[in-house]
Amino acid sequence: MKILITGGAGYLGSALIAKLLDRGDPVEITVVDDLSYGQISLLEHCRYIKFIRKDVYYLTPEEVSGFDYIIPLAAVVGAPACKFNEERAWRTNHKAIAKMLQHCGDAKVIIPTTNSGYGVTKEYDGDLLYCTEETKLNPISVYGESKVAAEEAVLDYGGISLRLATVFGLSPRMRMDLLVNDFVYKACKDKYIVLFESHFKRNYIHIQDVVNAFIHCIENYEDMKGQVYNVGLSSANLSKLELCQKIQEYIPDFYIEESDINKDPDQRNYIVSNDKIEKTGWKPYYTISDGIKEIINAYPIIEKSLQSFGNL
Repeated sequence: MKILITGGAGYLGSALIAKLLDRGDPVEITVVDDLSYGQISLLEHCRYIKFIRKDVYYLTPEEVSGFDYIIPLAAVVGAPACKFNEERAWRTNHKAIAKMLQHCGDAKVIIPTTNSGYGVTKEYDGDLLYCTEETKLNPISVYGESKVAAEEAVLDYGGISLRLATVFGLSPRMRMDLLVNDFVYKACKDKYIVLFESHFKRNYIHIQDVVNAFIHCIENYEDMKGQVYNVGLSSANLSKLELCQKIQEYIPDFYIEESDINKDPDQRNYIVSNDKIEKTGWKPYYTISDGIKEIINAYPIIEKSLQSFGNL
């Protein structure tokens, strides 16, 4: 099985590659990553993979052909990063994928997209309506818009789109800008947090459950192709306040303050149904509590890394 993974040295890619190699099945993995953050997350796997250091937009037709599976993970991720450089966001998140699909032959394509495409969902009798795969998309950021465009291209091709909830948990290439990871870090370091629009909700999912979703798609591709699936933890449609209160169970001296002075720059507010992918046989194994506890345990290492290198 020959697999091309773009953005493979990132938060999700480094965890996925470790799992693919650990499975023990014969697999040839080619990874493309421009190492924008200077990450070394794939060093231990370099004897087993082929690595190409390159901006994914500039891949040649020859470099994307001959694979059984293509998993395009390379992306400018998050609303702030995409707003900072909109041209690069569109080039990486959409245009690079559209180019790739023209030259990848019969490869099976599985792309991660995002619940961000739902934007803000309507309320019914004071409660948010669940977003399903049929819910009309309403992206409110360049990040959401560019990922929705990429999803459309992959679905037109006949591939699979996984609309990921907000991911949390540990990875060889750690990210601390994700909400659960960030809030737990603040609880450990600062012992307090100020929440704006604390009632805003979203869904969450552990990174290892995301990895397992990709494996599940590979194993069931023919039954799942041409469709989109929400991938989240059905027990974790939480507001920011509810998330902080859950963290408080493990860090009792974590002080939570709600403020009406400012607005959250990220105006997403939705809850999500994950029934469709669960009916295919996939299910999550990790809870929000599992993620909170592992970040707490890793805090001394994370803090030292941030002090030494400035980012994760």
